[in-house]
Amino acid sequence: MRITRLTVDGLESGRITDEAPTIAFALDSARPGEALASARVRAGGWETKTDQQVGIRYGGTLEPYQEYIVQVEATGTSGTTATAETSFRTGRLDRPWVARWITDVAYRTPKQQSPVPMVFRTAFAAPKPVQRAWIEATALGVYELELNGEKVGDEYFAPGFTSYAHRIQVQTYDVTAALEASNTLVATVAGGWAVGSFTHKRKNMIYADRQAFLCELHLEYADGTAEVLATGPDWEVATDGPVRMAEWYDGETYDATVDLADLTWKAADVTAPRGTPALVAQVGPPVRAQRTMNPVSRTVAPSGEVVYDFGQNFAGVVHARLRGRRGQEVVFRHAEVLVDDELFTTSLRTAKATATYTCVDGEQEYSPRLTYMGFRFVGVRGIDPADLELTALVLHSDLPETGEFECSDPLLNRLQDAIRWGGRSNFVDIPTDCPQRDEREGWTGDLAVFASTAAFNFDMSRFLDKWLRDVTAEQALGGGIPMVVPKAGNPFPTMATSVWGDVCILAPWAEYLARGDLGLLRRQYGTMRRFLRAAGRWAKFLSVGTDRRRIWRFPFHFGDWAAPTGGAKDWLARGKWIGTAYYANSCSLVARIAELLGEHEDAARYRELHEQIARAYRRVFTDGKGTLMDEFQTGYVLPLHFGLVEGAERERMADNLVRLIDANDGRLSTGFPGTPYILFALSDSGRVEEAYRLLLQTGCPSWLYMIESGGTTIWERWDALRPDGTVNIADLTPGGSDGEAGGMVSFNHYAAGAVGDWMYRRIAGLEPTSGGYRTFRVAPLLGGDLTSARAAMRTPYGTASSSWTLDGQRFALHIEVPVSTTATVVLPDGTEHECASGHHEFACELPAALASTATDPAMLPARRG
Repeated sequence: MRITRLTVDGLESGRITDEAPTIAFALDSARPGEALASARVRAGGWETKTDQQVGIRYGGTLEPYQEYIVQVEATGTSGTTATAETSFRTGRLDRPWVARWITDVAYRTPKQQSPVPMVFRTAFAAPKPVQRAWIEATALGVYELELNGEKVGDEYFAPGFTSYAHRIQVQTYDVTAALEASNTLVATVAGGWAVGSFTHKRKNMIYADRQAFLCELHLEYADGTAEVLATGPDWEVATDGPVRMAEWYDGETYDATVDLADLTWKAADVTAPRGTPALVAQVGPPVRAQRTMNPVSRTVAPSGEVVYDFGQNFAGVVHARLRGRRGQEVVFRHAEVLVDDELFTTSLRTAKATATYTCVDGEQEYSPRLTYMGFRFVGVRGIDPADLELTALVLHSDLPETGEFECSDPLLNRLQDAIRWGGRSNFVDIPTDCPQRDEREGWTGDLAVFASTAAFNFDMSRFLDKWLRDVTAEQALGGGIPMVVPKAGNPFPTMATSVWGDVCILAPWAEYLARGDLGLLRRQYGTMRRFLRAAGRWAKFLSVGTDRRRIWRFPFHFGDWAAPTGGAKDWLARGKWIGTAYYANSCSLVARIAELLGEHEDAARYRELHEQIARAYRRVFTDGKGTLMDEFQTGYVLPLHFGLVEGAERERMADNLVRLIDANDGRLSTGFPGTPYILFALSDSGRVEEAYRLLLQTGCPSWLYMIESGGTTIWERWDALRPDGTVNIADLTPGGSDGEAGGMVSFNHYAAGAVGDWMYRRIAGLEPTSGGYRTFRVAPLLGGDLTSARAAMRTPYGTASSSWTLDGQRFALHIEVPVSTTATVVLPDGTEHECASGHHEFACELPAALASTATDPAMLPARRG
């Protein structure tokens, strides 16, 4: 037996924290059935004995700036042992700052624009041998550090996006090896989220009137002495540095001819943030360059612009190696699609998405550092292609990839790729709605429906821990959740609204099922309870009668948002059905969470409330026999998937849903709230063939329509690119016409990619039944002419996987069960098996009824036949 992975707060190394961390470890063993019997965990002077591998909370004391060695000795049920060691460091904890915030108080940020980046610098000497040197830094804005001309760290957009009124993250960089006898430290601070232009309204100065910087350089000398070099009035500041413009929407302008020595330097001014935000060691994973993309083609547009196609839509920046002459200006424009062989930028609305670089003489390199774009295509002007080598860097938060899925259908594999790229592109420090236009905000509804799919594909633990703290911080006193977190100037009022507000329950629950750490549920539990109280109050508002006091109508719901039929008014009109169904589901989930946390009275109360809401949905909205009085697909999907109906009513609802799909030419008409669950509603009601038929549909609207139309990420609107090749930039009113404003269309919007959850849980059959896959189920559903499928998930205990093949009527399954976990296997012939850890093989002949439909071309859409 061996320990394959030992982590502190999800990191195998490098964790710096201001709070008690959580330890977890995974085991591997060649011995079938092995499980953890006990483990001894030590860190500093603290020690505990446990039978858990996940969520082991450090219980000792913490001192500032110390390294703590973590040692684990695990004993298996067979008596074998394994050991592993890692470490973590503490930050400053509550130690007061020596440094003071600095800025240029004379600078005035222009209205509705991003400020010119500020440059700060100081020079210092290291007069004797240094044993250790580290920097602690943060900013109001986003910053880049250079020490002696070299970038410090590899992160983008520090200090990250948080609710700056409540807390600001602090980064720590070890710079011991970078020090020289004489040193210059330079910080460039752009407006970022705190000061820069943000939201489609182009609000700015949301959290500060201008940029500010805070930094301490700690020097520990070999002779045992130490000193701290801190920002203050002895630092210098300038506003005429080489980065002439940097902001999220318009891009970056960089003048390489500007020499730092020639700037208009003056003494920095001391300032302070608004209010008293907490300064905390970084919680979330930083944004980093994750891979390099090479163009797949180069063409010349009719306008003369040279267009590079990277073959994939993504979030990132260009990286140019160029041969230029002093003063030569090279312009890089970005777009997701081409129309008539030209970059189509109307959908970006006011965002310019442009990087402009002024050259020096000779060979040089340029890549933006203080912005990013969402794009597939780059148009270049101002340079001969022979003098340019263009690549691009994919940027997103450092999220380990944990899930894999593939099957015998190439289009479904491309759909899975699009789902993953959509996640990568929109997990840039916060969960954004899109990475390209003048928005890129933390819309809560998108993540609410995508959370389970995201938690399979990526280790979201640190990312969600950071973001959900802001959800809690910005929750209204009455329990409402902002529709965007951080709110950051978004004009929507903070209120309790379904789906978008339900993220405070759906996201931590999805993460718990994937990773198994109760800590996140415990931290979010109060937020969940306050939100459900708010929903309950609004359900009773202006309502008479027991049932109607459980129907959630007010104050506002997005309803069936982004459904392929109707417009915004039609989507909103369905709010009370959707709000009530989500209210019931969230009560059910919080009842389960309360049981896990030992809150048994709460659990009983939420279970009863769930039953009351479910009963109200049936009595108020249906004829009592399973038919809605006002029918629409999502109105059936949600009660079916959320378990609001059973027996004959459930059968009737499933029949009605199939009828509505058939009446829509075999296509879905669900919006954000229903799309993630429509296949579950069908398959889990015995309509497996119908679920496959809908999944494999290639007409518009459908998932595979996006793929066959060339989509490499998931779209915001099912018909973002119409069958005639035009882009749907219509406004949101029913029948709205295309216009110059750009409408609402994004080709990189992950919400509809929530279908991935069904692919992993039903096609491959891999589904957690308790936190972290401590127990899980493998029950593949056959259909759609598929002959194989595989899913694998790197759980906290090890890899859990399901891989099946179908050869004629012969079904074969291989599963992998990690140490300390168990799996329930359900074969297509109905037989069940309980499996302890190890590798297991199963086979069966298909039952006659299943064999007649599993590979029946008649069950497939005509275009796939």
